[in-house]
Amino acid sequence: MQLLDIGANLTHESFHHDLDAVLQRAHAHGVYRMVVTGASREGSRHAVALAEAHPDILSATAGVHPHHAIDYDDATDRLLRELAQHPSVCAMGETGLDYNRNYSPRDVQLQVFERQLRIAAELQIPLFLHQRDAHADFIALLRRYRDQIPGAVVHCFTDTGEALRDYLELDCHIGITGWICDERRGTHLRELVRMIPANRLMLETDAPYLLPRTVRPQPAHRRNEPMYLKHICEEVARDRGETVEVTAANSTATAEAFFGLSAR
Repeated sequence: MQLLDIGANLTHESFHHDLDAVLQRAHAHGVYRMVVTGASREGSRHAVALAEAHPDILSATAGVHPHHAIDYDDATDRLLRELAQHPSVCAMGETGLDYNRNYSPRDVQLQVFERQLRIAAELQIPLFLHQRDAHADFIALLRRYRDQIPGAVVHCFTDTGEALRDYLELDCHIGITGWICDERRGTHLRELVRMIPANRLMLETDAPYLLPRTVRPQPAHRRNEPMYLKHICEEVARDRGETVEVTAANSTATAEAFFGLSAR
């Protein structure tokens, strides 16, 4: 069984001291490839550098998360255009809207999201999307550009059935994380994952965040890492009424096709 983690924040400081070991553990647990998330100007540079250093197992995204939208300027836009054309980069993002924390003003988030949508449209690169508590504004802006962009994945989907239907109507892919393994807040996803067509469903850890609560024993450091992707796959498979092997094979093939990555 081979898995592809479509979203791992391997540039996070918690991985600086043992990244090689993290990659080795991922491989030992069936995760043959990972996409490193770029979520800021410097984070995107770092993600690309990591992917360059490990081309057989890592790819990268390049983008600015809505939390960092306030830092987006013309130089950032030029950099993202440059990085988006790098051979290691397979998607534009993480970009979108986050009205839960509002670390950047909402009007700035909207402007920066649209600038990245334009880059994706002009360069014909897929989108790696973030949305939290901003569905109405998010879907309205995405609808304006969706038919100009080759693909879009709503990363770390945790929203409602209505939101899911909106995304599927726009031919979006859906990324599922360890949120589905959380009996306190993720139980609604166990029903919703049945609605996602196999060729639209992908799996991700969002490491070092969202450690699956099904991991036993829970590590004392609470850091998530790609080796735990199998726990997410197992939960999704059970909820969809599939074998783990089927869910793994389908999600991996879907991710390979979406990101334009070579099959194993």
